[in-house]
Amino acid sequence: MPNKTLFEVPHRNRYFEDYTVGTAYEFGVEEVTEQEIISFAERYDPQFIHVDPVAAANGPFGGLIASGWLTAGLTMRLFIGNFYNERAGLGGAGIEELRFLEPVRPGDMLSLRCTVQSKRVSRSKPDRGVLTFFLETLRQDMTVVATMTTTSIMLLRGSGPC
Repeated sequence: MPNKTLFEVPHRNRYFEDYTVGTAYEFGVEEVTEQEIISFAERYDPQFIHVDPVAAANGPFGGLIASGWLTAGLTMRLFIGNFYNERAGLGGAGIEELRFLEPVRPGDMLSLRCTVQSKRVSRSKPDRGVLTFFLETLRQDMTVVATMTTTSIMLLRGSGPC
């Protein structure tokens, strides 16, 4: 299946049926700022490589880098804001194989590639389906900086309030 940047169905109108197994979609741009890296890390991941630019310059990455948890959060912002209809979506069932592959630095521009890995209609609740997506967070040079596999529950068209 090809990579796509456009979905045939607008974001707010997507249901389970609109996701095609094997298709990859690329979209979004999210800028990572130094202030965002530091603010997030001060609260949630206060390691010197995330909160202190001077100390980080002498650290193992040669400068300030984002917490992997911030990268995961930005990935979800891109996913929900561009790909996943949160009104038809009934939530996530889990994330597997979360990997932080490359450091994310101030000024990086992140985008997302989502590949639909599998889908099935629920046996116990036939108004919804289970979708599995492979997410790749990309830096502006198209280097993959993080990956995860996520499973979501989504309504079938005509079965919900959307």
